[in-house]
Amino acid sequence: MIRRLEMKDLPHMYEWMHDEEVTRNLQADFAGFTRDDVSDFIKNAMEQNENSENVHFAIIDENDEYMGTISLKNINRKDKNAEYAIVTRRKAHGKGYAGEATRNILKLGFNTYGLEKIYLYVVTENIAANKFYKKCGFKEEGVFRKHLLIRGSFHDIRWYSVLKEEFDI
Repeated sequence: MIRRLEMKDLPHMYEWMHDEEVTRNLQADFAGFTRDDVSDFIKNAMEQNENSENVHFAIIDENDEYMGTISLKNINRKDKNAEYAIVTRRKAHGKGYAGEATRNILKLGFNTYGLEKIYLYVVTENIAANKFYKKCGFKEEGVFRKHLLIRGSFHDIRWYSVLKEEFDI
């Protein structure tokens, strides 16, 4: 399930940002984020509306505990596309929360925001993420070689997308 981010999510969000296993393949250096940075992010997410360029939601378990964040970013209303992003706490890995949240955010993107395409990129060596995106229905579009500099090393990225007509709503 997904819901709007709330301040009660801050400790768990801060936790994954400082977990090397969770963040090692991410472009942003979340280890430098402070609790105030996380608070500001949540406050901004709480103010989002249907006209926002970025929308961020909490992935939650059956007890409303925060398991991660899922987003549509760079929402382009003219071209009807947006970038998908997801990150989950280590505790949530392998439990099915990410797949369910992905279906929910895709439905939201296609039905509420009127998008035709939702895309993402991931470093090629993140094998688990690449398998996950394919399982969720994303189709590979191509590879950009040595495209991201992450912690001093260049990485290839793989682009994926899902089109509205490909998604089983």
